[in-house]
Amino acid sequence: MTEIPAPEVRVTSYEVSCLPEDNPRAQRFTITVAYRGHGLWAVTRFGDCLSVDGEWDYEPIPSKRTDEWFTRHYFDLDTALRLAREHAPKLTDWGWTVVDILAGRQTNPVV
Repeated sequence: MTEIPAPEVRVTSYEVSCLPEDNPRAQRFTITVAYRGHGLWAVTRFGDCLSVDGEWDYEPIPSKRTDEWFTRHYFDLDTALRLAREHAPKLTDWGWTVVDILAGRQTNPVV
């Protein structure tokens, strides 16, 4: 009988946000750092990936990702987490900023 190995536990994503997780708008102001394999991580939000230039670009399907695209959008974990922390305070949604949400100035319904 083949012995079953112990299960592995893998961390495949991190969430980075300036809003507490119980805030109704937290999901809209959260960046995900997601593992993409081979030790590389993407900084993502709503299907977009952050580039080395600080621009949010649509993440194409795997067969459409070029080597240049990989180089500009996938990072080692430390870099990806640093970029996510830098960009989390700058997020906006429907014109509202993190500061607006924390100050209770947001009046449109939660989407």
